[in-house]
Amino acid sequence: MDYLKAVLLGLIQGLTEFLPVSSSGHLVLAQRLLGIEIPGVTFEVFLHVGTLISVIWVFRERLANIIKSFLVLFKKEEWARFAANPDRRFGLLLIAASIPTAIIAFLLNDFIEKAFGSTLFVGIALLITGGLLWVADALPGGNKDITKTTALDAVLIGVFQGIAIFPGISRSGATISGALFRKLDKRTAAEFSFLLSIPAILGGALVEVIKIGQETAGAAMDWLFYLAGIVAAAAAGIFAIRFFIRLLVRDRLRIFAVYCWLVGVIVILITL
Repeated sequence: MDYLKAVLLGLIQGLTEFLPVSSSGHLVLAQRLLGIEIPGVTFEVFLHVGTLISVIWVFRERLANIIKSFLVLFKKEEWARFAANPDRRFGLLLIAASIPTAIIAFLLNDFIEKAFGSTLFVGIALLITGGLLWVADALPGGNKDITKTTALDAVLIGVFQGIAIFPGISRSGATISGALFRKLDKRTAAEFSFLLSIPAILGGALVEVIKIGQETAGAAMDWLFYLAGIVAAAAAGIFAIRFFIRLLVRDRLRIFAVYCWLVGVIVILITL
């Protein structure tokens, strides 16, 4: 595989990780329909590092504030207002939402691996993603900012993210839909969804890195090839996040719903 293909896969990963159309589903389709062979799990892990960089960059100020809110707990007076700090509350809710995602990933690991081998499954899952987005877009706008978001809201959004581990179910689409179902306002829903991807991507990448270290110890690696994919995924991810937030605020989720339906139908017809 040459560097151009690494860039192409990086662009696909970066755009579809944050646009609600399923990055895993599109990577599977790129491999099956375009004849692009993904060189093992290692490359996918590096692509996720690229998308991780993009979400950290776009929300760097919020992340810095969340980290600072926990660091100031060294001051005794801060404990009296432990959950009152909105940034600290944001961080706690992200932790709460990550727990059900991890549990679902652990329990359904075998089923998820089988799903990645089925193009038909991806097509059906894309139809489901389209339905989620259409219903979410039809809902009246919520009014919950992060100070009004509850632990139950966070856990249920985490469940939506857990379901999105299956290829064809969009992580961003599922989590934002879950947030809108729970009446979060759209900007809060988007910010929570994208920041929630950090522990999910980081956790998954760490697990795979451990496996890679055990399986490829001492093997030569083309670092420039991986770097090309990372840079492409990061650049595309930054664009996708900012573009998607603008469309979300303007009630344009149905555009992605129609896209998912069209691609899903095409995939199913080709597979059958």
